[in-house]
Amino acid sequence: MSDKKNRYEAERWLKTAEDDISAAKVLLDNGKYAQACFFSQQAAEKAVKSFYYLKDIDPWGHSVKKLITDISEHDPACYEEIKELEPKAMILDRFYIPTRYPNGLPNILPSQAYCQADAKTAIEGAKEILRGIKIFFAED
Repeated sequence: MSDKKNRYEAERWLKTAEDDISAAKVLLDNGKYAQACFFSQQAAEKAVKSFYYLKDIDPWGHSVKKLITDISEHDPACYEEIKELEPKAMILDRFYIPTRYPNGLPNILPSQAYCQADAKTAIEGAKEILRGIKIFFAED
């Protein structure tokens, strides 16, 4: 893909990540904490995948932490700039499945398992990852 097409696709993913964070805030404000956590995870995942598209690399998987770690294989210098985001990514990865499915946690519904503090932590973590990824768009 050309650099122009890569940037276009990357910006689409980044914009969608921003939209997911906005949705997470609405969900938080309306007491939908499990869903806010999930949308935060999605925002972070899409933000990191936007980096992959910017660099013309095919992203694979849904683990935000692994996506960040795997940047080291493709662009070690960029990885050094964002590796401190991995702990935030690890927290967000915990929200990928159990926030969505009634059998994701034993004998408890997602709506019973997540609280306001979880949603706030998730949103802040996603926002930090988004900020960390946006740096590469300014440099490119």
